[in-house]
Amino acid sequence: MKTFMANSQNVEKKWYVVDASGKTLGRLATIVASVLKGKHKPTYTPHVDTGDYVIVINAEKIVLTGKKWTDKYYYSYSGYNGGLSKISARDLLAKFPTRLVEKAVKGMLPHNTLGKEQGNKLFAYAGPNHNQQAQQPTILEVE
Repeated sequence: MKTFMANSQNVEKKWYVVDASGKTLGRLATIVASVLKGKHKPTYTPHVDTGDYVIVINAEKIVLTGKKWTDKYYYSYSGYNGGLSKISARDLLAKFPTRLVEKAVKGMLPHNTLGKEQGNKLFAYAGPNHNQQAQQPTILEVE
């Protein structure tokens, strides 16, 4: 008996929608990253993109525990001297409502070209509306 190895011809991709309102950021991100990788499927193959598409709505209503709203910082570096900038989680949510979810999920994906492909299948929206109604996504329950 041969071991089944998935490839791009025999992978079936589905669409899921996740409501992030009232959900903890890290717990939501682990489940979404697992679905993007395809680890929930029996045909999971590590070197092939077997994951599904995920739409996250209400990203502006995400919850952080403890004092992370003020003590958690996101850093970016321009490459120039003195070019390090930081922004707190509360300010990042106010300025870019979807970026907290995107950074958390994409940080849990592989840091290579396969991870970039998997990260491109994430769609985050600040409000309850999304542009992928034509794909008829199913609801993915996250506790």
